[in-house]
Amino acid sequence: MNRLFIPGLVALCLSSAPAIAQKVKSADVPAAVKSALMKKYPAATHIIWEKEKGNFEANWGGRSNEDNSVAFTPDGTFVEQVVAIPVGSLPPAVAAYVKQHYPGAKITEAGKVTDAAGKTSYEAEVKGKDLVFDTDGNFLKVD
Repeated sequence: MNRLFIPGLVALCLSSAPAIAQKVKSADVPAAVKSALMKKYPAATHIIWEKEKGNFEANWGGRSNEDNSVAFTPDGTFVEQVVAIPVGSLPPAVAAYVKQHYPGAKITEAGKVTDAAGKTSYEAEVKGKDLVFDTDGNFLKVD
């Protein structure tokens, strides 16, 4: 019985785990996605590809090649862009929220997000979670 139970338990745990970005080889990225990236961001080089929530994410720039991150659907439709920013550039209310809800934790990364409609929000990484805030620094969700 253990031979069936353990693999089933592992499969259940993996299926209920949160979406985590998976590295993807450039050869496995649809041509429509690559074309859309080059049309919108022709200067993007040294691209690292990931797949998250069914979308393809291109990362490039900076020492870690993650200063710019852009997501596209598999058919090449633009979803959002995240540009890395200094933690100190986040709206002041973000630090207050983190201090209150994550005592002693530090914001390790920050980004300015622009979606396909042009709406801006901010991401702050705290304890491995991406916290999303509006332009005034009001908490929206954990992404």
